[in-house]
Amino acid sequence: MEANKTKTSPARRKTDLLPIQRPLAPPAVMHNKRNMCCKCLCWALSLLVIAVIALAVAVAVIYLVFHPKLPQYEVDSLQVSNLGINLDLSLSAEFKVEITARNPNDKIGIYYEKGGHIGVWYTKTKLCEGPIPRFYQGHRNVTKLNVGLTGRAQYGNTVLTALQQQQQTGRVPLDLRVDAPVAVKLGKLKLKKIRILGNCKLVVDSLSTNNRINIKASDCSFRLKL
Repeated sequence: MEANKTKTSPARRKTDLLPIQRPLAPPAVMHNKRNMCCKCLCWALSLLVIAVIALAVAVAVIYLVFHPKLPQYEVDSLQVSNLGINLDLSLSAEFKVEITARNPNDKIGIYYEKGGHIGVWYTKTKLCEGPIPRFYQGHRNVTKLNVGLTGRAQYGNTVLTALQQQQQTGRVPLDLRVDAPVAVKLGKLKLKKIRILGNCKLVVDSLSTNNRINIKASDCSFRLKL
C-alpha cells in the first residue's frame, strides 16, 4: 500500500504566498507625532523671532548711545622709489603712500589688527602691496600712516609701456585698495573683529621715481564687512 500523502488545499497555498502585513500604528500615535513636530517647529520659529528682536534692540541701543560713524581716510601723498623691468621680464614696483586716518567717534575706539594691507592697482594689475601697522586709534583721533608697498607684476613690458603712455597725457589712473581688520571698542567692551574695505580711485600726474607726484583727483569709498 502507498503511504498516505498529505494534500494542501489550493486556498492554503495562496495564503502562504501572501506577504506578512504588520499592523498599522494607531491613529492616536500618528496624531501625537504630528503634534510634537508642530510644537518643535513653533518653538524654533519663536526662538528665531526672539533672537532677531533682541539683536535689533541691541543695535538700536548701540546706535542711540554711541552714534557710530565710519572712520575717514585721505591719501596725502604717493612716492615711487622703484619701477622697472627685472631679468625675468616682470615689473618690480616699490611705492610709499601716506594716509590720514580719522576716527570721528566720541565714544568708540578702533583697534587696527594684524593682517591689514594696502595695495596699488593699475587697471587689473596689482603693482604692489604693503601691511597696515597695528595700532589703537582713540576717540576723535587723527593718525598719519606711512606704508611701504612692494610687488612684482607679470608681463612687465606690457604694463610698463601702458604706464608710460598714460604718463604722456599727465593723467595716470590708479586704484588704492584697503583691507583692514579692526575691532571696535564700545566703552570698556571690545567687540569681535570686522573688516573695513576701501577703494580710492586716484589720478596722478606721473610715476617718476624719487620725484614729487601730484595727486590730481581722489575719490574714496569705504564700507564695513562683518
